[in-house]
Amino acid sequence: MSATTTDDAKSPRLNSLFSNLELTIAVLLGLVSIATAYASFQAALYDSQMAGAYNVGNAQATEAESLYLEGNQQFLQDTQVFNQLSLLQVQIASGDALAQEQYDTLYFQGVSDEFGAAIDRAAAQTEADPEFFYSPLDDEDYQDFLFSPWSDMKDASKATIDKGDNYNSLSDKLTLYTVLMSISLFLLGIAALVRQRRTQLVLMGTGVVISVVAIVLTAMVPFVGL
Repeated sequence: MSATTTDDAKSPRLNSLFSNLELTIAVLLGLVSIATAYASFQAALYDSQMAGAYNVGNAQATEAESLYLEGNQQFLQDTQVFNQLSLLQVQIASGDALAQEQYDTLYFQGVSDEFGAAIDRAAAQTEADPEFFYSPLDDEDYQDFLFSPWSDMKDASKATIDKGDNYNSLSDKLTLYTVLMSISLFLLGIAALVRQRRTQLVLMGTGVVISVVAIVLTAMVPFVGL
């Protein structure tokens, strides 16, 4: 009679324990499901950010190449003009009166303000140091005028593509964390169906550890809005 009474007393407590454990698992399933949905959503947003960054970066790279070709074309044109001006200077020095008129016309029509300033600086340097010829084509300010737009756009393109790479890396991490939380959901779901307490606790504990790690890592990824 005493043993029967003891078993009857234990039975409600065990039923209550299993009931509370199943309720705890249900709550955990809900929380991990929310975290999984959040990680998946953030991964999708980062994928979108990555695609946008790559598109912009590639467009900037194309524009940079266009700017380089434009600068290089101007450089080649200025090189031809400078060579012609140099030949005319030789003719002027030899006393050819017509050469001076041709020189003035070519200079007016073919020399930009920036290249003209480079010619003046090179002439002053050559006059100060006659043993060395200073070419205006090598002038740093002139080179910067021609190719700095290309260089700036190239740097902007690299920075944008690097940003896209970073977005891709964050998206991959969130995808991994989503997989980990999915495994946790699977373990918790099995735990809810198992009737053996020890097995149930092992499955639940493993699922909780995996989910906590994944959720913490997910929280470390910067939030990205719509």
